[in-house]
Amino acid sequence: MTSSEGTRGGRRGNTRQRIQDVALELFVQQGYEKTSLREIAEHLDVTKAALYYHFKTKEDILIGLFEDLARPVDELIEWAKEQPRTLETKHEILRRYSAALAGAEGLFRFIQENQAAVRELRTGEDFKERMLRLLEMLREPDAALADQVRCFSALFSMHAGMFVLRDAESDPEEKRKAILEVATDLVTQANAGQGEKG
Repeated sequence: MTSSEGTRGGRRGNTRQRIQDVALELFVQQGYEKTSLREIAEHLDVTKAALYYHFKTKEDILIGLFEDLARPVDELIEWAKEQPRTLETKHEILRRYSAALAGAEGLFRFIQENQAAVRELRTGEDFKERMLRLLEMLREPDAALADQVRCFSALFSMHAGMFVLRDAESDPEEKRKAILEVATDLVTQANAGQGEKG
């Protein structure tokens, strides 16, 4: 468990966090559809009734996981709306988003391996909408297509990078910094043309 996961667990209650951690692990290993609440309860060594006290359905567990990430992202979007649309602001958006993603590797691995399930769930659509709002804050409205792709790729690399680099021999913080550096380079390059136009 990373330090950020430990902090996250401390905020919300140990049992609820344990349920989400075990469920996410099973969702990744077996797939969302093939994992039952009974299996989650068995892995936790609790009764189904104890599990129901916190979550009534698998979707409730997943919604809780997405909400953990959604809160800091929503705060970031609100903050960004009040800032000038400068390259410096865009770099700060990436830094803050990178911090929000710390500890979310398991969730992105789940998204990668359970895309059909995520598409069918409302929470997946909500997450997609947040990503589109972040993308709008990184790119200029009249950006060239290549620059739009760069901004999209910056966000995508922050998500996929955690998943792709999970087996790379490096400190997790070093991986996060390397991914952030690449994302920042992409956004800088995407906005270089905008500076020339202005």
